[in-house]
Amino acid sequence: MHVVVISPPFASHAAPLAVLGAALHRHGARVDLACTRPFAPLAAQAGLGFLDLSVTRNANHGIAERTRQDPAEEARLREFLAATADGPAAALLTQAAHRRADMLAEPDRVLADVRDLHQRLRPDWYLVDQLAYSATLALHCLDLPYATFCPGHPTYVPAGPDAYFGLPYAWPDTVRPTPRDLARLTRAVAENDRAFTAAFHRVIERHAPHRPRPERAFALTSSRAVVHNYPDLPWLPAAPAGTAVHCGHCTPDTPPLDDHWTTVVDRLTADGRPLVLVALGTFLSARHDVLATAAAGVLEHTSAAVIVAAGDRVREVSAALTASGAPAGRLHVAPRIPQHALLSRASAMVHHAGNNSFTECLAAGVPALALPFSSDQFAIAHDLERAALGLCLDPNTLAPAAAGAAVARLLADDGAASRAVREELHLRGPRWAAARLMHLMT
Repeated sequence: MHVVVISPPFASHAAPLAVLGAALHRHGARVDLACTRPFAPLAAQAGLGFLDLSVTRNANHGIAERTRQDPAEEARLREFLAATADGPAAALLTQAAHRRADMLAEPDRVLADVRDLHQRLRPDWYLVDQLAYSATLALHCLDLPYATFCPGHPTYVPAGPDAYFGLPYAWPDTVRPTPRDLARLTRAVAENDRAFTAAFHRVIERHAPHRPRPERAFALTSSRAVVHNYPDLPWLPAAPAGTAVHCGHCTPDTPPLDDHWTTVVDRLTADGRPLVLVALGTFLSARHDVLATAAAGVLEHTSAAVIVAAGDRVREVSAALTASGAPAGRLHVAPRIPQHALLSRASAMVHHAGNNSFTECLAAGVPALALPFSSDQFAIAHDLERAALGLCLDPNTLAPAAAGAAVARLLADDGAASRAVREELHLRGPRWAAARLMHLMT
C-alpha cells in the first residue's frame, strides 16, 4: 500500500500530516510526504519518504516572518498582521481578499505536477490537506482516489447553504464583530465562494470536462473519508454521513525534553511553581505586544513561571517585560519552544486558539486562555469555552490584570473537564485515525 500525503508548505499543516503519515506507516503503508524542500527533514524525522511538490506560492517554515518568499507574499503577510490589530472583521476581510492568491495559485501547474507525480509513482491513494485547494482540484480532475485532511475547525468544510469558508459558525462572547462588520464579512466570503467555484469549473472545463463540477468549491472533499484534526463535539454542524473521521488530535507520543529545556523548566518551577506557556503560533508571534501583555499579567497576578515563544520578536518581548518589572527568575523568552513536550510540564497555556495548540492542550489535559485573532480561531475559542476547557479574551483590548486574572482562574480550577477530555482522546488520535483510513480507503 503506497500513500502520498500532500501538504501546503506551512509548518502548522505539515506537522500533523506527518504524524498521521507516520501512523499510516505503522499500519503497513509506504508513505511519502509531498511538500516543498524545506520540509524534507520533517519527513525523515517521521520515517516517511519525501517528494518535492509545491501547491501554493506562500510558505511558513516555522516562523512566518523568517520564511523567505517573494515580495508579494511578504507584503500580504504584513498587511494581514496589521489587520489583526484592527479586530476580527478586519483580519477576516483581509484574509478573504488574499484568498485567491493564497489558496488557488497556479492550478494548471499544480495539476500538471500531480499528474507527473502519479505517472511516476502510481500510489494507491492520496491524503491531501483540505486547504491545498489546487491539489484537491487536481486529484478531482485526474479522478484519483484520495482522502481529505481538514487541518482546522470542522466548519472549514461548509456544511450548509448559509455556511461559508472564512465566516465563523459561532463567536466567543468576548470577541465578535459589530452587525455591520458581520454583514460586510458575510458578503465578502459569499463572493469568494462564488468566485472559487467558478474558477474550479474553468479548470475542470480545460482539463477534465467529463468530470462532475462541484456545487461549491470549498466543500469539495473526498467522498470516502474526511479526517478532522478535531474532537467530535456534540454541537458541531453535522458532517456528510459516513465520511467524517474525528481524529481528536494529531500529536505524536510526548517526546522527552532535551537537556537545555529540562534545565530551563527545572529552574523555573523550583519550589513547586506552576508553569504557564504563552505562544501565539507561527504567524501571530509577530504580535509581540499581546505576548508581552499576557506574560506580564501572568507574572504579576499569579505565582507561576512563564515561557514565551516570541518568534522573530524576542528582543521586543524581552524589552517590554523588563520595562514592566517582570521577575527574570520566573521568565524565559525564546524564538521557538518544544510546545508539545513542554505541555507535559505545564499547568496552563495562553494561545491564539489555533487548531494545533487547541488539540495539543486537550491531549495533554492543559486548560487554556484563548486570544483569537483570525481564521478559524474564533470558532475554536467558542468551542473551548462551551466545553469548559478554558477562557477567551480579546487580544486587542487585553490588559495585564485581565490576562492574569483569567490564568489565575485556570490554575485554581480542579481540571476535571480537561482530564475527562484527555481520557476520551486517548481512545482517538493518529493511530486510531490511521486504522480508520486504511479501512475506508481499501
